[in-house]
Amino acid sequence: MNLTQPIRNPKDVRKFLNYFKNQGQTRNYVLATFGVHSALRISDILNLNTNDVYDFKNKTINENIIITEQKTKKTQELALNKTIISALKAYFPQAKPNTPLILNPKTGKSISRIQAHRIISNAAKQAGLTQKVSCHSLRKTFGYHAWKKGISPAVIMAVYNHSSMATTQTYLSIIQDDKNTAYLGLEFL
Repeated sequence: MNLTQPIRNPKDVRKFLNYFKNQGQTRNYVLATFGVHSALRISDILNLNTNDVYDFKNKTINENIIITEQKTKKTQELALNKTIISALKAYFPQAKPNTPLILNPKTGKSISRIQAHRIISNAAKQAGLTQKVSCHSLRKTFGYHAWKKGISPAVIMAVYNHSSMATTQTYLSIIQDDKNTAYLGLEFL
């Protein structure tokens, strides 16, 4: 079975995200930035509405959003970090109230999951990433880097809304090199 992998190298994550910025693809930059920085499934990102993230009356980005996950039907509160907020600020001069955040201008609806996959995969190739990158890679990238920065796997499990630590460990893509680092890095003498 070929499991989706996270983007492990932080430089590759930056190259991937910068591809969209350098191409002037603001909507796609928002899509990818949400994917890497929020741990949301692509279906939940595509389900976001402009009013979920932007207060049109006060002309401000919401610092927190509340979503109901499509897959689990669980409610999740999400704090938007400075990278997501910055991406949204660049995007909102062109966004309209009560429209999908990741809008397909031809249909007036959100882009499809297939289109999102094409956008993500193509950007990874154009950015020079050698691994296959999918929409789900972005969700896994969040957890992998959170874990590498010392965030407790229990917290990551809660972010993902997983029911078992085994599922979270699979998501974190803990590989033998990571295990070796643990073995070799812990000495008491």
